[in-house]
Amino acid sequence: MNSPLIRTLSNTTQQLQQLLSQCTTLTHLQQTHTFILKHALFQNDINLSRFIHKTASLNYPSYSYSIFTFNHNRPFPIFVYNNIIYALYSSNAKLAVSIFRSVRRLGLSFDSYSLPYVLKSVVCLNDFGLGKQIHCVGVVTGLDKNVSVCSSLIQMYSCYDVCSARKLFDEFGGNGCVLNAMIVAYVKVGDVSNARKLFDSMLERDKDVFSWTAMISGYTQAHNPNEAIKLFRRMQLENVKPDEIAILAVLSACADLGALHLGEWIHNYIEKHKLSKIVPLYNSLIDMYAKSGNIRKALELFENMKHKTIITWTTMIAGLALHGLGKEALRVFSCMEKEDRVKPNEVTFIAILSACSHVGLVELGRDYFTSMRSRYGIEPKIEHYGCMIDLLGRAGHLQEAKEMVLRMPFEANAAIWGSLLAASTRCGDAELAEEALRHLTVLEPGHCGNYSLLSNTYASLGRWNESRMVRKVMQDAGVEKVPGVSFIEVNNIVYEFIAGDKLSIYFVDIYDVLHSLDGQIKIEIH
Repeated sequence: MNSPLIRTLSNTTQQLQQLLSQCTTLTHLQQTHTFILKHALFQNDINLSRFIHKTASLNYPSYSYSIFTFNHNRPFPIFVYNNIIYALYSSNAKLAVSIFRSVRRLGLSFDSYSLPYVLKSVVCLNDFGLGKQIHCVGVVTGLDKNVSVCSSLIQMYSCYDVCSARKLFDEFGGNGCVLNAMIVAYVKVGDVSNARKLFDSMLERDKDVFSWTAMISGYTQAHNPNEAIKLFRRMQLENVKPDEIAILAVLSACADLGALHLGEWIHNYIEKHKLSKIVPLYNSLIDMYAKSGNIRKALELFENMKHKTIITWTTMIAGLALHGLGKEALRVFSCMEKEDRVKPNEVTFIAILSACSHVGLVELGRDYFTSMRSRYGIEPKIEHYGCMIDLLGRAGHLQEAKEMVLRMPFEANAAIWGSLLAASTRCGDAELAEEALRHLTVLEPGHCGNYSLLSNTYASLGRWNESRMVRKVMQDAGVEKVPGVSFIEVNNIVYEFIAGDKLSIYFVDIYDVLHSLDGQIKIEIH
């Protein structure tokens, strides 16, 4: 029969586990810490390890380290060291590696958690040589045969050489977890084709939410949102429940395509299944609604958010600018400036300068451009100069725009010369258009739109010979006109149409509808 003391210790340990499971804030951690000190629970290494892990999972690495050092007056088992390395790997990777090395000197035996945690530090430090050394430790200890360790090694190698990662994968074999790691490795380098081959080779029972999310993210990053959405639908049919990360990936695809109905369905899914209402998720919803045409809904979500990050503010400003609501965007920026906790960054100023450009607020744009350096200490990049040149060009200040191109501390890129070409076309300045095109033919020799703009400039000035000459130069250079592409969403499915594509399975149906509409128009005219 257990003694009263043992029962008391057992009860306090259970209470500690319950308290840790309910900790969500720093205050909760501090209250739990008081309970631990009162009952001297840190004498037990498991309790100490659990508390360090909890502080780390709530993103308080300094707190984790202070607990570790304060109690480091006795030998620790390996799992305590594992948890402190886990706590420090991103915030202080050098210290995490230093602790790992001290464990080696102590002669403790590593387990399957030790190497994955320190390999995360290797990636943060961008130290490939150290990664190879840890791989050797894995070989010597036999831990490289462990699924978790092998997956971590593949992730580490993929940051430097995806071929080495693939070699390791082939040696280990096609375990589900390792397959996921290799798929992510290919996605990271933009090789969606090889990632898809591995994904399709997996047994359906081995495809978890991580596998599906990796592929959906891969297609979104590769600017193939249609395929990302198709895969998301397949994921639903396979009864794989998406998590917050999967939802973030597919929302990005919806935003790229302007698939409003699917985006609304995903929003309802979030509410219905009570997914964690993390800030990035709502930032993506705002972005999706703005890019899909429902700026009112984007504003509604934005205004109802209690905690707004700089990404939240920037996304809303960019969304309003996209809709030509420059003054509303400036109002939101003004509100953001009054927030003590949030400071604008480089991306915020790209959004705000774009807003000024859309409504022709030249003076205000100049003021914001100047305030970047003077007020916020942000050095303007080429993107900011590009926004200013676009603003000046749209407002007809071509000479000032050209002078800014000449004096900026960067070599003008295609976007800047393209902006000048478009502005000079609108203003009928053939000479500046010619100069812009000369640069663009070097930077973008195969871009048909640049030639078309100059040809149209000559045509608008009645200079037909020059207009035809530009078209001839375009033909002689072998530059082909890229057909226009449009998307339309019907019944939650996004269809893609290419101008002049007579091989589309919808071609006959489209032709019949157009023929019918043409007939109705003729009847109404007569």
